[in-house]
Amino acid sequence: MTPAWQSLADELARWRDDGRPVEFWWRDDDATLPTPALVRLATLAVEAQVPLGLAVIPQGAEPALFDALGTGIAVLQHGNDHRNRATQGKAMEFPLSADAPPLPRLTAGRDRLRALAGDRYLPVLVPPWNRFPSELVPELPGLGFRGYSTFGPRASDAPTPGLRLVNTHVDLIAWRRGRGFVGEERALAEAVEHLALRRTSAVDGDEPTGWLTHHAVHDEALWSFLPRLFDATRERPGVRWLHPADVFLRDAQSAASTR
Repeated sequence: MTPAWQSLADELARWRDDGRPVEFWWRDDDATLPTPALVRLATLAVEAQVPLGLAVIPQGAEPALFDALGTGIAVLQHGNDHRNRATQGKAMEFPLSADAPPLPRLTAGRDRLRALAGDRYLPVLVPPWNRFPSELVPELPGLGFRGYSTFGPRASDAPTPGLRLVNTHVDLIAWRRGRGFVGEERALAEAVEHLALRRTSAVDGDEPTGWLTHHAVHDEALWSFLPRLFDATRERPGVRWLHPADVFLRDAQSAASTR
């Protein structure tokens, strides 16, 4: 066992010794078509028996995408068309400065995705580039959204009444270094760091640690890492990979039946 994997095992053992369960969840972004990479991802999720929250871009999605998904895969809403409309600064699909009002586009995407995904659809917004105007977040429950997910430790699980915020914390893509796998040492170190911060109450200890992938840009090193991660964690006592319905809709009747 390498030092990085040993560090993860040691941190999981600390949680076990404290009598606390470790909760992980998995989100993959930018789905539209049943590409070979998407099919490979869906097959991995089913074979590993690890639930997956697939963030789908509504306006780019084709019906065939949803035929490729197996048990345990839920569909989250990844904006509407994933176009950058920011006139300055960092990329954002729904900036307040956009010429067209953002909320009608968001609801159009909601309606299309709900019709395509059927029972797999969860009313959870994953904004592209993990950015969304804070001024618009209070509007989301009125549009039917029950969950919201970006990146980084959350300050609260309820930034708005009726809306549960659960983020991801370990991005497995090195976006500024060739868009390949960040490497197992960095990935595992980031997971251990978030777990330790949760355990010591430096961040919200109730937020499950989220792993973020982007199937379209996976290299073989990342494809190889994921099964090892699942094998190293799924069977350990006290470790749970949560279905997105459990993450965002704790009272959902479908959570237990779709694991």
